[in-house]
Amino acid sequence: MFGIFGPKKVEVMEHWYALVPGFTLSAKEFYEAVEQELKERKMPGLDIASVDFTEGGVMSAKREYLRMTRERLVFDICAAPFGTAYFFSCRFAQIPAVVKLWEFLALVTGLCAIGFWGLVIFGKVFGLLGIILFPVLLVVLIITAIYVMRNAVAMGLKDLDATLIKTPIIGAIYEAWFRKETYYREDTRIMYCDTVNAVVKAKAEEVTGAKGIKLIRFNEYSPILGELYKPTLVPLPRQKE
Repeated sequence: MFGIFGPKKVEVMEHWYALVPGFTLSAKEFYEAVEQELKERKMPGLDIASVDFTEGGVMSAKREYLRMTRERLVFDICAAPFGTAYFFSCRFAQIPAVVKLWEFLALVTGLCAIGFWGLVIFGKVFGLLGIILFPVLLVVLIITAIYVMRNAVAMGLKDLDATLIKTPIIGAIYEAWFRKETYYREDTRIMYCDTVNAVVKAKAEEVTGAKGIKLIRFNEYSPILGELYKPTLVPLPRQKE
């Protein structure tokens, strides 16, 4: 999802949670297990980090989440006690590439500055010929840069693609206007989503199963027919017989 000169509003694509009565676990232990499993799978472009979110206002307590990011797709998972119970939560969200007005103006200003100083330098070195040739050279360089950005991955420049995405100012403009959408990119996003989701659920089932609790199903919320969340009621976990 791309936008121009608008706010970056995170869109939650999927949210599931599992409430486990009479259970306790170290959140750090669970996060480390998930992180280790994902590292062993060697998923390309995946960044993993711990983030703190406040439980309420600015002065409220903070809750640690494990965040997994690939491009603009984010998983935030949480494992924490809830009274005498325990819960696992996982949100899958997309951060849209929005070009802010100041980023656009900064790019235009930068190009104008390059054009001005280029004309000055080329004019001093080559005289009138330099003043005539520099605009042509600048246009050729811009066209070449656009071509490379449009075909970075196809040209084997995966590192350049990843670097451009994370570069301030250029990153959002690159994604919104120049980064080509392909079947491969769509497929890798789906594989990323399915893999992380499956790993987190499997680890939740594994750590609860080690203490004799079987997770039957998860409570899932997902945006359907334009609604932000539409709940699906499912049974809560039950003790093994």
